[in-house]
Amino acid sequence: MNVTLIPEKCIACGLCQVLAPNKFDYTAEGIVIFLDHPEKTTQIISENTDDVLKAYKACPTHAITIKKEHD
Repeated sequence: MNVTLIPEKCIACGLCQVLAPNKFDYTAEGIVIFLDHPEKTTQIISENTDDVLKAYKACPTHAITIKKEHD
């Protein structure tokens, strides 16, 4: 699945980083970023999806979007 961050929607609540600490981090201002790279979109492999899905569902402003790949 492809995950995209929309920093403009982020309110710096920190839920994504709490729920998926191995994937999300935040800037000095508290805005969501990916932990491992600066891009706004990344592909998540299947064994890492549970925490990312929890963060996606918990985000109050929908600053995380997901596009599932179809085989």
